[in-house]
Amino acid sequence: MRKLLLLVAALLVAHVALLFIHPAGAAAPPAGHTIDVGVVFDLGGRGDKSFNDGAYLGAERAEKALGVQVRFIEPGEGSDRESGLRLLAAEGMDLVIGVGFIFTDDLTQLAREYPNTKFAGVDYSVATDPSGKVVPPPANLAALKFREEQGSYLVGALAALVGKSKKVGFVGGMDSPLIQKFEMGYRAGVKQVCPDCIVLSQYAGVTPEAFRNPGKGKEIALSQYQQGVNVIFHASGSTGLGVFEAARQTNKLAIGVDADQYSEAPGYVLSSMVKGVDNAVYDAIRKVKDGQFRGGIYQYGLAESGVGYVYDKNNERLIPPVVHARLEQLRQEIVAGRIVVPSTR
Repeated sequence: MRKLLLLVAALLVAHVALLFIHPAGAAAPPAGHTIDVGVVFDLGGRGDKSFNDGAYLGAERAEKALGVQVRFIEPGEGSDRESGLRLLAAEGMDLVIGVGFIFTDDLTQLAREYPNTKFAGVDYSVATDPSGKVVPPPANLAALKFREEQGSYLVGALAALVGKSKKVGFVGGMDSPLIQKFEMGYRAGVKQVCPDCIVLSQYAGVTPEAFRNPGKGKEIALSQYQQGVNVIFHASGSTGLGVFEAARQTNKLAIGVDADQYSEAPGYVLSSMVKGVDNAVYDAIRKVKDGQFRGGIYQYGLAESGVGYVYDKNNERLIPPVVHARLEQLRQEIVAGRIVVPSTR
């Protein structure tokens, strides 16, 4: 009889535990509760010297400055992404963050299943209805989006102004609407300062694996350099490491992406088109901490210092003062709305 009672008690405890991870969602954290944040990285993971590392830095800063607890998950194959997000939501995290546009569908589905959990998606792809009207994300999901085309416009102008060639290059990772924003902004910037310049553009693939293929990146870059290109802008995650290697090998220049990538090839990185992924992630966590989190679409462009380009002591010798002045003029024109940068083909 005693064993039977113990068994019943154990089953009751298990049942209660399951109630806390039911898709109905976790309860709001009580006063004094330590905020728990879960972050799932995109393919390429930590060490990509790009937006995954940016997300890590933002979450790490939140740990130190805000006293939150952060758990990181680095998925392997594609199916691991949804599993990682679901695990964090089921564990009752206060905020679950997916890094990369390929998390969009998974985040949307989970936000509906867990209405009491807060979610954020870096580079979340906002959907539109047949009429072209934007479909807002669920109320508990923040879409952290960047105006990559604006920052890319400036490095496009830079590439054309210092390239000493009528050809400039672009290497994309996965051929997708997000990376096309980089390409379109870059093309527009090139044409603004050099109408007769040609942009050679190639993508590493059509699946997420295209973001972690340095060999392919090097192959494409070498081909473009051999065709007369002197500067290549990459938007390809760790695939871009191959672009830098090609720049070193040919003694030409490359432009990094998302973070300052000068250290990847000192002397060969002309600049980097930076995205404030770290600031966006930190801001989302801070809003949860302060009770100010709201779902919706958050845009980070030049006006919000969400994108930009690197100009500092490392690369200033590669960028003449007159070129820097021109870029700053173009920046002001974009912020003022006098230049509208295209984001689609």
